[in-house]
Amino acid sequence: MKPNMSCVLVFALFLFEILAIATISISFCNGSSYHGGCLESERGALLRLKRDLKDPSNRLASWTGSGDCCAWTGVVCDNMTGHVLHLDLRNPFNYSKESEYDAIRGTALVGKINPSLLDLKHLSYLDLSFNDFQGDRIPRFVGSMGNLRYLNFSGTRIGGMIPQQLGNLSNLQFLDLSSNYLLYVDNFMWLSGLSVLEHLDLRSVNLSKAFDWLMVANKLPSLVELRLSNCQLQHFSPLATANFSSLTVLDLSHNQFDNSFIPSWVFGLSHLLFLDLGFNNFQGPIPGGLQNLTSLKHLGLDSNYFNSSIPNWLYRFIHLEYLSLRNNKLQGTIDSEALGNLTSISRLDLSLNTGLAGRIPRSMASLCNLKSINLRGVHVSQEISEILDIFSGCVSNGLESLDMRSSSIYGHLTDQLGQFRNLVTLNLANNSIVGPIPESFGQLSTLRELQIYDNKLNGTLSELHFANLTELSWFRVGGNQLTLEVKHDWIPPFQLVALGLHSCYIGSRFPLWLNSQRHLQFLDLVNSRISDIFPIRFLKSASQLKILDLEQNQIHGEMPNLTEFTQLLFLSMDSNNMSGPLPLISSNLVYLGLSYNSFSGSISHFLCDKINETKRLEALKLNDNYLQGELPDCWMSYQNLKILKLSNNKLTGNLPNSFGSLASLVWLDLGKNRLSGTIPVSLKNCTALESLDVGENEFVGNIPAWFGERFSRMVVLNLRSNKFHGPLPTRLCDLAILQILDIADNNLSGAIPNCINNLTGMVTANSFSRSAQQHLPVPLDVDVILTEKASVVSRGEVVEYDEILNLVTVTAVSRNDLPKNVPLEVINLKATQSLNFSQNTFTGRIPESIGVMRSLESVDFSVNQLSGEIPQSMSNLMSLNYLNLSNNKLTGKIPSSTQLQSFDASSFAGNDLCGAPLPKNCTENVSNSEDENGDEDEDELDHWFYVSIALGFVVGIWCFIGPLIFNRRWRYKYCHFLNRLERRVVCVVRKRG
Repeated sequence: MKPNMSCVLVFALFLFEILAIATISISFCNGSSYHGGCLESERGALLRLKRDLKDPSNRLASWTGSGDCCAWTGVVCDNMTGHVLHLDLRNPFNYSKESEYDAIRGTALVGKINPSLLDLKHLSYLDLSFNDFQGDRIPRFVGSMGNLRYLNFSGTRIGGMIPQQLGNLSNLQFLDLSSNYLLYVDNFMWLSGLSVLEHLDLRSVNLSKAFDWLMVANKLPSLVELRLSNCQLQHFSPLATANFSSLTVLDLSHNQFDNSFIPSWVFGLSHLLFLDLGFNNFQGPIPGGLQNLTSLKHLGLDSNYFNSSIPNWLYRFIHLEYLSLRNNKLQGTIDSEALGNLTSISRLDLSLNTGLAGRIPRSMASLCNLKSINLRGVHVSQEISEILDIFSGCVSNGLESLDMRSSSIYGHLTDQLGQFRNLVTLNLANNSIVGPIPESFGQLSTLRELQIYDNKLNGTLSELHFANLTELSWFRVGGNQLTLEVKHDWIPPFQLVALGLHSCYIGSRFPLWLNSQRHLQFLDLVNSRISDIFPIRFLKSASQLKILDLEQNQIHGEMPNLTEFTQLLFLSMDSNNMSGPLPLISSNLVYLGLSYNSFSGSISHFLCDKINETKRLEALKLNDNYLQGELPDCWMSYQNLKILKLSNNKLTGNLPNSFGSLASLVWLDLGKNRLSGTIPVSLKNCTALESLDVGENEFVGNIPAWFGERFSRMVVLNLRSNKFHGPLPTRLCDLAILQILDIADNNLSGAIPNCINNLTGMVTANSFSRSAQQHLPVPLDVDVILTEKASVVSRGEVVEYDEILNLVTVTAVSRNDLPKNVPLEVINLKATQSLNFSQNTFTGRIPESIGVMRSLESVDFSVNQLSGEIPQSMSNLMSLNYLNLSNNKLTGKIPSSTQLQSFDASSFAGNDLCGAPLPKNCTENVSNSEDENGDEDEDELDHWFYVSIALGFVVGIWCFIGPLIFNRRWRYKYCHFLNRLERRVVCVVRKRG
């Protein structure tokens, strides 16, 4: 019984202790022992913190001088002691790019961090993310807040070096300093003291000098997440194995490592769930070591240089939810069974691998968790109906995004499209899909984005197609033969952000229903056969419109002033019937295209409006109008201008000195006007110039020698048809990447500089990487691309190049007074496609080695004084399709070749030439030099002719008579043959007698 009594006693004491503890706890919870809320000292510390912060959205309105600070927004206290434990002042809105900051500025706390935080001695959680500390440094005193376990300064616009004192926070488990583009660190040694750190996020912090990052991170045994994306890392330190074996998240994307291959230690991180190595320089095949990481849920290898096929071992990754192999150089086909085995996959991106091809395998029909698939640029070469059929089972229930732009798909869209009830994004642009858009399209009630432009669709879109599309915000179907047929008073069920209907017929009037689209930011109605006045009413209703493109219509009348439309960034009215004076515009406009219209009058009022305001304009196209008068001297406000086209107007006078203010200018086209004077010296400030066209004006003076010194990026230089005189400056040879040089039809004299072979852009094809396009910045996911154009006299006519301009090389010096020999250095311009030296006074011979210029397509040496024979090597110019050597002093035979004989006789007229294609045949007496040696050659020929006859006669006789003399049987047979022949002849003669 005693043991039982002992047990009862112990149990009773235990029950009493529990009741006592419960009573004490209740007492504390009811405030029996603590009644004052937060501590007075800590309330004062918080108020001092607030004092140094601007709060435009009144997020800290509850932070007043009285009351319990534990009830304030973002403050969490200990229930027992009242000490502030958590301070969460995170901005409810955040951003991922610096350019997006303006959108959240209204809710950010702005200012400095007050040292009063040190008075919150029990603070363990501090989150100030996505506020604005205006480039200030992280205060060193933060390193003294020893109880901190969570510290988040993400996106706070702090700068400078990360203070070493943060290494004193020995209890810190979570550190996020990401998205601070002004923050940097020289080394990682300060991290060594953070032995319990589990989460480290330094994305977008400059770590380019922290060569020890890997060595130090490897010594943090508790590390679970390591995010170092976009940190300018370049090097992996040697590391045999990784000690941070508990790592589940590793993000090293958006760096530029100098290692070509993924380091082997990565393959040993068997607990990894998230691995992103995208946007680096990794090359070769996708490494097989990755197949060890079968726990992965996220694998990003996009935007590298991997060149293998899709690995078969992917079938083992049954937990994988996200796979991106986008923008590599992958080869082979996509019909791998490995993809069909990724049953957990939610997002699959194989896009922008132009070496990938093949049909979508039927096995992908089992990917029932698939929400997004991107095959953009993969050559699927499959009917769209078959693709929809593959995905029409369980995939259609969850699929939200299907992107197959430029995938070589074809065929008709079918009613299967209506089965994808959860589809949010559908992009089938730039394919060969034909036929009408089925009405089942209207069943996609969740659809927000449809982009199916640049196909071969036809038919009519009616109101039925849009009846249920209440969520639609992006609708781009241009580049097809579609007709939009809706009622005059139709009010759509959606509010669009972007609408693209170029080359579709929408009626002759500007659509009234567009006035209901209050959120529209992008509108493309190019070539839609609109014949109406400028839609000013619509522009007033579309208060958010940023891009308006109405090119190639018949819009007419005068254009109203646009100064009030400050949100508008891009406006193109090219190729319409607009007339009257130029409209005044907002200073916020980035692009204005009014070319190929009938605008008239001066441009002074247009350019000089609000002259003291800096204009954002980057591209101004006013070419091919009837503008007149002088160019005003008020270009100082246009320092952002990159493209200026004023050609083919009636502008007069000198170029103003303020042109030198256009330091960003890349393309300048002033051709086909009546401009005069000299090229102003101030233009030398425009060092970014790539194309300068002042052709067909009345400019005078010497060609400035400083062109070669200041315009190192120059690719196109057109000075044709002016009144420039004097010699060609040798400094032009410094234009190393020049591809088009046209100085024809001036009064230039002297020799072509021998250094012409320094023009490397004409020596080696594609010697410099350079595009004929300029991209303009717009806030939407829309490519605004401007293509440079240049008119070049080639093949005897004016040819205009645009998209392939960067592939064109031309040298034209015709119609000048250049009297010297054609320099031999010209033949070094082996990439030149057109060579025009016509109508000068060149003497001497055509360079003998001209045949090495294999790229030549057009050659014109006409109307000079060139002499001698046409070089035989010219027959090697297999690409030649235009040749003019007429009106020179050339002599001799035209070299024989399929190429040269294919030209018309007029190409060789006015010379002393013979042979095809000329009617004059070449005889033995071709030239005086040949006549002098002709007799000797003929005597020698006759001598050997007669000797050969004699020898032939002797040999022939002996071959016949010899056998008869030495062979009796042959002699007998021969005599017998002659006797029979004689008898037959006698008989025939007698019969006829």
